[in-house]
Amino acid sequence: MLRVASLILCGTLFLPAAAHAECTVEKFLEIPVAISQQRAVVTARFDGKEARFILDSGAFYSTIARANALEYGLKPESLGNARIRGIGGTASLGVATATNFEIAGQTVPRIEFGVGGSDTGFAGLLGQNILGIADVEYDFLHGAVRLMRGKGCKDRGLAYWAGDRATAVVPLEPMSPAQRHTIGTVTVNGVKVKAMFDTGAPRSSLTLKAAKRIGVTPDSPGVTRDGFARGLGTGQARTWRARFDTIDIGGETIKRPWINITERDAIDVDMIIGFDFFLSHRLYVDNANHRMFVSYAGGPMFGLDPKGAVDDKGTALDLTDTAGEPKDAAGYARRAGVASAGRKYDAAIADLDKALALAPDDAHYLFQRAVAYLSNRQPLLGAADLDKAIALAPNDAEPRLARAGLRLGARDPDGALTDLKAADQALAPSSDMRLRLGGMAGAANDHDLAIANFSAWLTSHTEDHDRAVALNGRCFSRAMLGKDVDKALDDCNAALRLRPGVSGYLDSRALVWFRRGALDKALADYDAAIVAQPRNGWSLYMRGTLKRRLGKTAEGDADRTAALAINPRFAERAKRYHLDE
Repeated sequence: MLRVASLILCGTLFLPAAAHAECTVEKFLEIPVAISQQRAVVTARFDGKEARFILDSGAFYSTIARANALEYGLKPESLGNARIRGIGGTASLGVATATNFEIAGQTVPRIEFGVGGSDTGFAGLLGQNILGIADVEYDFLHGAVRLMRGKGCKDRGLAYWAGDRATAVVPLEPMSPAQRHTIGTVTVNGVKVKAMFDTGAPRSSLTLKAAKRIGVTPDSPGVTRDGFARGLGTGQARTWRARFDTIDIGGETIKRPWINITERDAIDVDMIIGFDFFLSHRLYVDNANHRMFVSYAGGPMFGLDPKGAVDDKGTALDLTDTAGEPKDAAGYARRAGVASAGRKYDAAIADLDKALALAPDDAHYLFQRAVAYLSNRQPLLGAADLDKAIALAPNDAEPRLARAGLRLGARDPDGALTDLKAADQALAPSSDMRLRLGGMAGAANDHDLAIANFSAWLTSHTEDHDRAVALNGRCFSRAMLGKDVDKALDDCNAALRLRPGVSGYLDSRALVWFRRGALDKALADYDAAIVAQPRNGWSLYMRGTLKRRLGKTAEGDADRTAALAINPRFAERAKRYHLDE
């Protein structure tokens, strides 16, 4: 059960000046926000060219990866030895100045972006040099972030939307030139922790150091491994998933939350409160008076899906949304994004139907509905929307890649290649989508196209956390073709230095050794790959082939039989690339 402390709010926004002359609040910019890939996304433009940014309250400054800066015609300049730090380690930091940058219909004639870090799948991050210039209201449920300016409101509550509902208040650290984050103190299991409210983090997490101080470690009962966290830089950090007794955020108490634990901290805080929290709340950050107002709006958070909320007297809170229907197609599409983020795909599709009734030729809304259909396990309807989106926007690479993925799943590599080649022609040389294109081209057996895209991506992404993926992909494609096998070995070794022991990377290097005739080394890597991933069918098939060459026919046949039980097409694949005897 979610309990929210009872708070009495005084005053409200936008009352006539005579009623509350001492407290006035002005909205001076409303930024439309779409929800995509569990991110809050803002559409901006560089000299008229559309760019989609993640809205990241955890970013000290607005940043753009070097490859994306080049794609949008910016000219990065070095800042010497300057570095930026995040979950993935550090990365070099440069700067680029954009002219005629447009956001929310307003043109900024000159704005600087930090240049560096990993690709995000979007143009970059919009950070506190924009969000921190005044007060800010986060209203993702209604598709907006509003920059606000209050005057004379030090002793007034500013959650104007809440009426007489209970509202939590979090005291914040003052912002300064050296501290540009939204940081406050919360309690976990009764222990105070310093938390940063970060819209750019998909999930909330505690640092390992803070979790241990609370009394929870990776060895505690019920704590499980949860993979790795990746972000800025080429590194990664181990994560665990743990259940805590309570978390209290300004008087809002959530019982039995699930919170991730991350072994590496990004900045000097104990906890990141991420996008999952923002999507279920409405927040007003009063930067002038160092406090934040928070009201629960319903929906999942901290791994829970509360059915409601009560105040400290046990009275149920009315969470009915009184905002009314969207007024245009963009509004319906934004609301659909919120529904999709909550996995309410039927509601998302219904809203996108309304958006498309108002704007039937909008390729992006068609693509958005296609993704919702596919997520809702309605592949035929999703495929039909992808076809329509591509017919309307044939040079848009994103729906092309999505349809190529469907065609690969339907065992139509030739159809997939049609879309992949079109996307290859449409993408800028430095586009982050070339990494995905390279992997799909390899799956479609066009390893030359794969190598070209991995190479283009690696050239532009010198400090990205996915470099190991691209290096391994290029290594494997070169090995499959028996082409530049010495360079292939360099690629695989580099990938394994970044991500030691990964089964797929060991498999790729084993194939390189196989091509070079170093059969003992190939066998050692196949053995290690299979230990790490016992059902890696391709590794089993190739180890079987290798054992037969070494005269271990019975063992080899056993491996190949096991592999063909996983995927009977391995024999055809090996024959295509002259890997069988």
